Amino acid sequence: MLTSKRIMTMAVAFLSLSIGAQAGIKPGAVWPDNRGVHINAHGGGVLKSGDTYYWFGEHKADTTSSAMVGVTCYSSKDLENWTYRGVALSVSDQKGSDIERGCILERPKVIYNKKTGKYVMWFHLELKGQGYAAARYGVAVADKAEGPYTFLRSGRVNPKIWPENTPKPDAEVLTSALNGNPKLDWWTPEWMEYVKKGMYTWRDYDGGQMARDQTVYVDDDGKAYHIYSSEENLTLQIAELTDDYTAHTGRYVRVAEGGQNEAPAIMKRNGVYWMITSGCTGWAPNKARMFTATSIWGPWKQLPNPCVGPNADLTFGGQSTYILKIADRPDTYIFMADIWRPEHPSDARYIWLPIEFKADGTPVVEWKDEWSMDDLK
Repeated sequence: MLTSKRIMTMAVAFLSLSIGAQAGIKPGAVWPDNRGVHINAHGGGVLKSGDTYYWFGEHKADTTSSAMVGVTCYSSKDLENWTYRGVALSVSDQKGSDIERGCILERPKVIYNKKTGKYVMWFHLELKGQGYAAARYGVAVADKAEGPYTFLRSGRVNPKIWPENTPKPDAEVLTSALNGNPKLDWWTPEWMEYVKKGMYTWRDYDGGQMARDQTVYVDDDGKAYHIYSSEENLTLQIAELTDDYTAHTGRYVRVAEGGQNEAPAIMKRNGVYWMITSGCTGWAPNKARMFTATSIWGPWKQLPNPCVGPNADLTFGGQSTYILKIADRPDTYIFMADIWRPEHPSDARYIWLPIEFKADGTPVVEWKDEWSMDDLK
């Protein structure tokens, strides 16, 4: 016989499950976790470990986009219903720490290293009180997918190393241009020529290349790459990582020089690489770009916006962050993006949409008001 107390306990438990349950994926809507709280994992990525997916992202406060908590983690078996797992990487209360509370910590991505058995997190880091001047990467490691992650270091990329696909610099010419001789006005053809020659690459040569919006990618052969917006967000760079995925090997290339791309998200299908990016318009959305190559090192060719449907010219109001390949479903990929709300950062929303393919293999991201993983079977 059920007592009143037990009936009440069961009712509360059922209500909690009902609140947290997600029926399908509704792009742009509030997405509640198991507690009924909107998921707080922005600019993030998803990793599958065993039979569980882990979603990592920036914890956003209500009134600031600075990092007041760190990187949060959620887990799921079905990619629709998510359980809060806590803070995977916490900011530090130590004054002067690279990840001091109030720094800017963005676009965390986690990859697993089979050789070391470690989970490795990469992210874009700006030091507290310096705006976006630091332009660093950050890296942390953990023994378990959900963490806790231990911060290793932050820095610029590949100091004193020149990119493979850019002719070696005429140091005197580029130094003179940086010093205003000749005088170069932004966005003139003359200025753009110097950008393509590596004027800002040369400026940052000694201290290392800038690294802002970023992702990491593990290829079929186990090699990992760091892809990031550099050179004052004018140029993307792709840098190879060491075998343990925690540092750069020194090998890197420049992509879309002077094109102003950020928010890179990459996938590989049938031996062809595809990368979706955005333009640089702050928190405001813009038209997505897409690039393709048959080698991670390029050359990369730009293609038209892959988005189709209402508001497609503004990426449905969002900005790319990650492309998730579903390992146990052949030819299934999910495009992930964020709808930023800088006046109320914690209320930023998520756009998840399945990627479809034209007859020639070109990816298409079509808007859907609602969809389910069951639709992809």
